[in-house]
Amino acid sequence: MQVGIDSFVGAIGGPESAAGELGALRVQQLLEEVELADRSGVDVYGIGEHHRMEYIASSPVTLLAAAAARTETIRLTSAVTVLSSDDPVRVFQQFATLDLISKGRAEIVVGRGSFTESYPLFGYDLRNYDELFSEKLDLLLKLRDETHVHWQGEHRASLSGQGVWPRPLQARLPIRLGVGGTPQSFVRAGVLGLPLTVAIIGGEPHRFRPLVELYRHAYQQAGHDPAGMDVAVHGVGFLADSDREAADTLYPAHNETFNRIGRERGWAPQGRASYDAQVSERGSFFVGSPETVARKMWSVSDALGGVSRFTLMISGGSVPHEAMLRSIELLGTEVRPKVNAAQAVLA
Repeated sequence: MQVGIDSFVGAIGGPESAAGELGALRVQQLLEEVELADRSGVDVYGIGEHHRMEYIASSPVTLLAAAAARTETIRLTSAVTVLSSDDPVRVFQQFATLDLISKGRAEIVVGRGSFTESYPLFGYDLRNYDELFSEKLDLLLKLRDETHVHWQGEHRASLSGQGVWPRPLQARLPIRLGVGGTPQSFVRAGVLGLPLTVAIIGGEPHRFRPLVELYRHAYQQAGHDPAGMDVAVHGVGFLADSDREAADTLYPAHNETFNRIGRERGWAPQGRASYDAQVSERGSFFVGSPETVARKMWSVSDALGGVSRFTLMISGGSVPHEAMLRSIELLGTEVRPKVNAAQAVLA
């Protein structure tokens, strides 16, 4: 089981006039965090695309390329690339270039995005939300497998054999499908034979088991080798030396973020009681000491019928940087060995 980090690269709050200086500071912090993750043994670091004032990562591949030049073994991925509002040719070229810089450590997680700011920003109609994604994913997969592509669609200019370069170092650039709670998305991943990343950011994780089984059934029905089925989980996480310290450190940042987004979407305000419910054993958050987080990873893996990778969303910004560094260190040096030791015993 791999253990990793996903970040939306939360911005540092301050006056709007200082946005550039604070942004530069946050990027330097991010690179320090990825370097520490690499040294600590974390398997993968993902950066999620967002086009909002409170996040730095509108161009994840740029940040990942900077990280690639300063790391040795950690895999580098998007989390996610909002493919519907992007150009698959440019996405492939950028991540193929990242693969060359990183010497074969690049991955892509594609999805439709839980935020929609990129659609009007780049001139796409939200009424075509699903159609855009289906069409562009089809092209991206062709680009992965063929240098000269013949392809025709409705929302992008057709290709008639043009070459797409550079080619990645890896023989086949890894592409995962990131999904939330939509059954059709799980089926799509199965039909296409793609690895799956399930975002579980609320509720009880075991409730996702029927959706994961939909993926597994569709995968086998489509004739793919069952050995290639792969389920990963993306979830909210944070570590400290004790359960209480971890929960207390993350809570202010999480509460502010949840309620700010909630006001946009019409959700009821939530406070410490609902947060603690998610931190509890049956909740979806991986927050606590290394022992607690490792135990919960195995519990969720068992509930879902086997998980190959957990990536914890630790975005920084309003979380103190030193606490972020400690959380990353604990994930790599303590959680990962505990998870692998348990796996060895079960094997």
